[in-house]
Amino acid sequence: MTQARMFVRIAAALAALGCLAAAPADSPINVPEPEGLYAGPPHGYTPSTLKGATVIDADALAGLMAEPDKPVLIDVAAPDRKPSNFPAGRLWLPVHPSIPGAVWMPEAGAEPLAPEREALFPDRVAELTGGDRAKPVVVFCHVECWGSWNAAKRLVRKGYTGVRWFPEGVEGWQDKHETVNLRVDPAWKAASEPQAGR
Repeated sequence: MTQARMFVRIAAALAALGCLAAAPADSPINVPEPEGLYAGPPHGYTPSTLKGATVIDADALAGLMAEPDKPVLIDVAAPDRKPSNFPAGRLWLPVHPSIPGAVWMPEAGAEPLAPEREALFPDRVAELTGGDRAKPVVVFCHVECWGSWNAAKRLVRKGYTGVRWFPEGVEGWQDKHETVNLRVDPAWKAASEPQAGR
């Protein structure tokens, strides 16, 4: 092999290594935790960790749900949007499959979050946990969804010590378990509806 060809191969290998080291945030290669909440696109590769929370899989979640002191399950997945090409005159009846017993607060992991929802989220979780910040709280949405990461991070910042993040989401759960159709949590829904006299 000539010296020139060897130099070209070494340069190409170094360039490839440099691209790997400078992988974008949505790369499956070691996605770092952001310092604060993530404000980028809601779907994409997420970190494998969440400081202050425990990352769990479907088996660990099933084990938690079998315990006498059941965890609070919080689904933050966005609702399905009606397709723009949906036929006029047809009834739009979306369903939201989720983990049995979960409370659905759509887009509670959005960043930014509307101020009234920013205040309501920890208040609603405090109601669900009976004010016990050590109670297990499992936050999830869909696989590769930053919303659940953000929502779990919000709880960690509020002093919750029993936060579990389930990054496999509904898809990971339904691989081995049944799902149920959920309706939006009434308190969460009321916060987005216009109040009388406004």
